[in-house]
Amino acid sequence: MFINFSDIPGHQNLFLDYLYEFSNVKRFYGKDFRDKTFYPQHFNLLAQKEKHHTLELLEIIHNQYSNLTPDEKTIRNIESLKQKNTLAIVTGQQLGIFGGPLYTFYKILTSIKLSYALNEKYSNYNFVPVFWLEGDDHDFEEVKSFNLIDENNELVTMDYNDGIGEEINRGSVGKIKFNGAVEILLDELQKQLRDTEFKPKLMDLLKSFYKVGSTFKDAFKELIFYFFDKFGVIIFDPSDPKVKKLLKPIFKKEVEEFREHANEVVSISAKLEESYHAQVKARPINLFMSEEDGRHLIEPIESEFRLKGKRKKFSKETLLEQIEISPEKFSPNVLLRPICQDYLFRTAFYVGGPSEISYFAQVIPLYKMFDIEQPIIYPRSSLTIAEKNIQKLVEKFNLSYSDFFNDKESITKKIIGNLSEVNSEQAFDNCSKEITIALDNLKEKLFAIDNTLVDLTNKTSEKILQNLELLKERSSDAQKRKHDVTIRQINRVSNILYPNSNLQERELNFIYFANKYGLDIVKWMFDQIEIEKFEHQVTEL
Repeated sequence: MFINFSDIPGHQNLFLDYLYEFSNVKRFYGKDFRDKTFYPQHFNLLAQKEKHHTLELLEIIHNQYSNLTPDEKTIRNIESLKQKNTLAIVTGQQLGIFGGPLYTFYKILTSIKLSYALNEKYSNYNFVPVFWLEGDDHDFEEVKSFNLIDENNELVTMDYNDGIGEEINRGSVGKIKFNGAVEILLDELQKQLRDTEFKPKLMDLLKSFYKVGSTFKDAFKELIFYFFDKFGVIIFDPSDPKVKKLLKPIFKKEVEEFREHANEVVSISAKLEESYHAQVKARPINLFMSEEDGRHLIEPIESEFRLKGKRKKFSKETLLEQIEISPEKFSPNVLLRPICQDYLFRTAFYVGGPSEISYFAQVIPLYKMFDIEQPIIYPRSSLTIAEKNIQKLVEKFNLSYSDFFNDKESITKKIIGNLSEVNSEQAFDNCSKEITIALDNLKEKLFAIDNTLVDLTNKTSEKILQNLELLKERSSDAQKRKHDVTIRQINRVSNILYPNSNLQERELNFIYFANKYGLDIVKWMFDQIEIEKFEHQVTEL
């Protein structure tokens, strides 16, 4: 089944209009992902763009695969990049431990299926899926934990606690090496997972990637390679020093023209705020610089520059010289990252989720300033997996999956209403209305006798209704106790379908499903995902 995103709490109007009312947001995005008549023109523009660094990029990608044995399909895709008619379908994600939330997999699967569909329809072009490893990000808190449904069907959060203080700037997450804490985490994971026929293989696989001395980037890359190489996905590491060398023109232009760029972003952000929201806070410069003590945002100060939180200053000339000599020290922020990506690749589509679609509205003006053709932003598939035991409970209690995309109290009330012989909610509502009407009639009669009695009548009415509400609460508690087992069952279902009052794909990790159904679950996901529905998909397993 499919559920419109507007019927699921938490989605911003900018994202909803992008999906369903594009004319409202066309001024921010330009290219409509639904307008297939525009596709050939878009592809031709990209193919005509000169990319003088293509052969260097190709060599870099081959070197990045030097310790892996890619599938023939992947090798062909990499080699095809030298051709002007090869266009990239790009997606990317932070390096969340054990793959991060499920939507990381859904983004990759969407990019694969989209590339396959385009290759079938447009024979003059070759479309290849590219996964951008977002290893330069330095937000350790966002990647160190994951959620799991344990053997008691309870939602638990598990953390990689490296023992280093939260206040420490660890620098780029991709370079962080795992210490002994990763073995503690794996041991705890093994205890939390229910015993299944697939558990030993899954644990061996995770232990082969996540081990002492490996980095977040290496482990994440190996995991993605294991599951998606067979589909021909090109895994690309932008933190490679040789890649940074190719990006020197972008970094230098950002420093030299930061005022113009910042003014454009501030202007478009202000326009967005008039009707929607600006996803990302505008910065004077969209560039970071790494030093021994971490990764720091570059800030302009009078006629010079400095690193945020540090006193050390640079002249523009010194900063440009640093980019020329040591480009590996520099990395883009969230707004400059798409520019870097599409400078390197002929990107036909970027596959993104709600937040990315929102911040691209702020990025689009920069494409013209950097003389880069913007991609079409394609919404990733969104999925909730409903297992058979869950399906049976949903049917048993006369619920729908959409009922779970609300707070638990609403589901509880509906369950009690379905199970109870007496609809106490309705009974109390009717009683309250009848009492209110009766007291209003009495008040009119008393007013005719003595108007000073009206105030006393109002106070009496208020007390009666308060006592009625108290009685209603006690009745509800009694019904909950009566149906306690059922409510606990439904709460467990809710933990899986809508954990933490959020979509399953944002809260759960692939490990839960792989442990129960095997590592081939990713192939099943690939077969199930519909990439042209643009609604939230509930798929029964």
